[in-house]
Amino acid sequence: MNKKSVFSWCLYDWANTAFSTVIITFVFSVYFTKQIAGDETDGGAQWSFMIAASGLVIAFLSPFLGAVADNSGARKKWLFWLSLLCIVPTIALWFAAPGINLVVVLMLVAFANIGLELSQVFANAMLPYIAPADKIGRVSGWAWALGYLGGLGALALTLFGFVGMAGMKPLIALPQENFDHIRIVGPLVGIWFFVFMLPLLFFTKDIKIKVLGFWQAISVGLKQLLASAKTAKKHKNFLWFLVSSAIYRDGLVTLFAIGGVYAATQFGMGFADLMIFAIGLNVTAALGAFGFAFLDDYLGSKPTIISSLIGLIAIGGMILMITDKNTFIYLSLGLGIFIGPVQAASRTMVTKLCPKEMITQGYGLYAFTGKSISFLGPLLFGVATSIFGTQQAGMASIVLFWVVGLLLLLKVREET
Repeated sequence: MNKKSVFSWCLYDWANTAFSTVIITFVFSVYFTKQIAGDETDGGAQWSFMIAASGLVIAFLSPFLGAVADNSGARKKWLFWLSLLCIVPTIALWFAAPGINLVVVLMLVAFANIGLELSQVFANAMLPYIAPADKIGRVSGWAWALGYLGGLGALALTLFGFVGMAGMKPLIALPQENFDHIRIVGPLVGIWFFVFMLPLLFFTKDIKIKVLGFWQAISVGLKQLLASAKTAKKHKNFLWFLVSSAIYRDGLVTLFAIGGVYAATQFGMGFADLMIFAIGLNVTAALGAFGFAFLDDYLGSKPTIISSLIGLIAIGGMILMITDKNTFIYLSLGLGIFIGPVQAASRTMVTKLCPKEMITQGYGLYAFTGKSISFLGPLLFGVATSIFGTQQAGMASIVLFWVVGLLLLLKVREET
């Protein structure tokens, strides 16, 4: 195992998780609902609808791009340009001052989210080529753990560098009249993503296959994708996994999309409190991803996912029934332990169930099935919030997605 190559690949999770953590979940999403939308309930619904819409675009493009990449050569060039599709709009969020058109802001975040998710199709497809078969689980888990630590680092930099906390002044005091100290997270996350993805581009080994011309690759890739769809019955086990994982991952997508908004709205957390909470959550998530990474290799991906889902369901159910802020924080930190293992072991599972020669397409289908219904969670959250006038009503759907996904996963046979 080439340690430099593996570490550089893992560092890509460190790079891109800053966007998910700071922009989607904890900081910018809360700023959008409170200051740009002006109404937390309505803003939360609009934010969830935007996540759902971008998910549909990702669902449409991911399997097609995966099929093309399997026939057009190396994956890193695709990863680079799609990463830029995330980075550039994220930097542009600096201009999202109060009074800006809501649609413009939502479009910027949607494009960035599309770039992030599509780039991960190609990053994930590199995993079986850089890690030995008996260490794929732990490498995937290490990457997720490093990703959570990256989100932690970006949050800490935001908190201590620009926002301040508990009366402590930030290292760089930006004007607060137009929320410059919050809007700076756009350029911060964009630059963070760009800098820390460079090691993967320079040091991680890419596959060497016969390279077709771009348009020829599109033609061959499309034919291969259609052929795979026609022969789907031969891969029923993989299909069951795609369906089950799509459902329980939709619960996670919804949690990430509205978790920060929910904490701020239901429990009155300010930016400083919210970021301290987020830092703690990222610590427990990183510990969970790292610890369960070894179980993935020793016990298997399926037992790892099942045990983690049970943990999520149990703690998630308790969170729905509490109103005390401190209890919410303690339970959420416990919830974080099981988030990383579900994601990491699911990524490993794809490598075990999908033929290696079409691994990028397999991850494309993995992204497709996840995103093809990913609008359901945010959509149901938005609808429930609008109907009942409380975000707690929408949160119940998250646990339901985990339960259904777990039941369907029991039909999957793990193959090594």
